[in-house]
Amino acid sequence: ILILKIIGLIEADSKYADRDVDQDSVGSAFDASQTSTSSSSSSSMKRRWDGDDEDHSSRKKQVTEESLHSQKVATHYNKLQECGLAERNKSRIVHMRNFNNWLKSVLIAEILDKVKERRREVTVLDLGCGKGGDLLKWKKGRIDKLVCADIAAVSIEQCQQRYNDMRRRGHPNDRTFSAQFITADCSRELLSGKLRDPELRFDVCSCQFVCHYSFESEQQADTMLRNACERLRPGGFFIGTTPDAYEMVKRLEASDSNSFGNEVFRVSFQKKGVYPLFGCQYDFSLEGVVNVPEFLVYFPLFEEMAKKYNMRLVYKKTFKEFFEEKVKDEKNKVLMQWMQALEQYPPDERGQLASDSPGEYDHAKRIAANPAARRPLGTLSKSEWEATSTW
Repeated sequence: ILILKIIGLIEADSKYADRDVDQDSVGSAFDASQTSTSSSSSSSMKRRWDGDDEDHSSRKKQVTEESLHSQKVATHYNKLQECGLAERNKSRIVHMRNFNNWLKSVLIAEILDKVKERRREVTVLDLGCGKGGDLLKWKKGRIDKLVCADIAAVSIEQCQQRYNDMRRRGHPNDRTFSAQFITADCSRELLSGKLRDPELRFDVCSCQFVCHYSFESEQQADTMLRNACERLRPGGFFIGTTPDAYEMVKRLEASDSNSFGNEVFRVSFQKKGVYPLFGCQYDFSLEGVVNVPEFLVYFPLFEEMAKKYNMRLVYKKTFKEFFEEKVKDEKNKVLMQWMQALEQYPPDERGQLASDSPGEYDHAKRIAANPAARRPLGTLSKSEWEATSTW
């Protein structure tokens, strides 16, 4: 979970306007302990940032590989079938998906409340919107305008259909935001020229579970950040979620192979020990949801790059930290129950656990054995906790 905020007026922060990231200040690579820096990698990164050309043939090969990865991502999400609620509820990871959705709901609601303290009309950019899983969140947040952008054309079509269905099902007096839908690779194409209103400014940019795709190269990461931030109003917010690179490397280094995971997810790297700032590829597979190449996001670099667009970090938490903080609020706790973001343990006579594998609920069993514990408990299986704690 991350929140960046645009700093004051752009004129007041012109010192960042043409600022290049000093690679030496954030390190050029991070190892298992997250501290060592390679001098050869550092000088190479600095040359690229200074604008020196690389060998033409290797550069051409790199561009080709980047294009292939983008195509894989678009093809994967275009092929995902839209399924109904009943079918989704059969998923092994239905509660983890609900848990992640709850995290987004709380994050979005809190940011919109902040924006509305100073703005009557709210405009949002949903960068990497997918099939429109957050449309209802924007409606509940009573925003005024929404721009949805995604690399997958089929997802954009489904997102627009969801929006149309939402408007059609709504009460005639319901207040529904206006929306524009754009098919674009937001790590390669600038959205500013695709907007119906060339003067449009955003109060919030939301980038959920997709930032990591853009860190295949420096240029792609910068283009994503430019799309996310350059049209934010002063005081606007960029919110998002991305995997925890430190946790990923820690688990990889502790593994006996080049991969780690369990019965619901697996992360596979090509090798250990070398983790470049850009293009540090891994393959991530999650039961029934994702199976595409992704790239580590070294967060100090991400934060430093955002300063180029007058952004400063105001909040950063892991999913675990965010959950522990926000679940203390009774309103969020009620929402969690309503969204079925945790599984009931022990199950009632009509239900069954998401997994019957040995040991998946030992943590819940130990807590439930305490006479003072209030049952049933709300939990996830061990495998789901392990998967969601990589964020």
